[in-house]
Amino acid sequence: MSFQYTEVFITIASFNVNTLVDFYTQLFGENPTTLQPDIYAEFRFSGLRLGIFKPKTTHRQEFANSSNSKISFCLEVKNLAAAIAHLTNLGYPPPGEISLAAHGREIYAYDPDGNRLILYEAKRFDSETYKNY
Repeated sequence: MSFQYTEVFITIASFNVNTLVDFYTQLFGENPTTLQPDIYAEFRFSGLRLGIFKPKTTHRQEFANSSNSKISFCLEVKNLAAAIAHLTNLGYPPPGEISLAAHGREIYAYDPDGNRLILYEAKRFDSETYKNY
């Protein structure tokens, strides 16, 4: 049995809300649609809502003891080199190298709180070109 849903809404807990909001504002080149400084911000994109919130005092321990998240924020980009340059310009250069995946070329990066971003450029080459990358 399945259930019905109306949209997907992802949230990130952060003790540095303003820093994270500034990062995503610069990354996407858009201001949040909802903003309560140092408490909550929300970005709305086609098919996705991204919320950034400061945990309430009663929940701080839960988030303070969390190990690294196993969730990745995956972003398909048109030009991987341009996306890497943009992140580098923001002061968050990807620490590793571009790798090949079944869906295309990708690289891991991290936001100011250490949440993993996967930037990928969808595969648009024939298999022979891809083998020589």
